Amino acid sequence: MTENKLIPQHGGFRKLRSFQCAQSVYDGTVVFCERFVDKRSRTHDQMVQAARSGVQNIAEGSLASATSKKTELKLTGVSRASLGELLLDFEDFLRQKKMRQWAKDDSEALEVRGKFRSEKSGWSDKADRSDKSDWSDSSDNYHFSELSAERLANTLICLINQASYLLWQQMKFLEKEFLNTGGFTERMYKTRKNLRKF
Repeated sequence: MTENKLIPQHGGFRKLRSFQCAQSVYDGTVVFCERFVDKRSRTHDQMVQAARSGVQNIAEGSLASATSKKTELKLTGVSRASLGELLLDFEDFLRQKKMRQWAKDDSEALEVRGKFRSEKSGWSDKADRSDKSDWSDSSDNYHFSELSAERLANTLICLINQASYLLWQQMKFLEKEFLNTGGFTERMYKTRKNLRKF
C-alpha cells in the first residue's frame, strides 16, 4: 500500500484562524451596513456580499482541497481579494464622512489587534489544532451593535487587515504544499502506479 492517501485530509475550515477572523468581519459588516448604510443603496449590498465572499471562499476552498490544491489556492486568493475590496469601502466611508482612520500603531488599533493575535499559532488546522474555545475573540466580544460609526469602521479595518495577513500566510503555505506534494492528478498516477507493483 502507498503511504500517501489519494484523497488527503480536507475541510476543517472552522478551525482556521483566517476563517474565524473573516467571519467576525462578516458579522460586523452586516451590523455596520444595517446601522450606517442606506439599505436601498448598491453600496449596502456590495459591502455585505464582499464580506460574505471573504468567508464563503475560505470554506469552499478548504472543502475543494480534497481533489484540488489549485482550487483551494485560487479560492483563498478570491477571499483575500474580496476583503481587500471591503477594506476600501470602509476607508472611503471614513474619508467621505471626515472621520479619523486609526494608524496601525494607535492605541485603539493595538487594542483590537490584541484581541486577535496572529502570532499565537499558525494559520491552518494542521498548525493550530485548538478549537474555538481557545480563541477568545468571538464577534460578541467586539460589541459591534454598540460602537459608533467611526469606531466600528476602524475596528473592521483592523480585522480585515488581520484576516488578509492570515490569508496571505495561508496562500504561501498552500503554494509550498502544492510544490512538495503535487496535485490530485499526480497523486492518482502515483497511486495507480504503486498498486500495479503488487
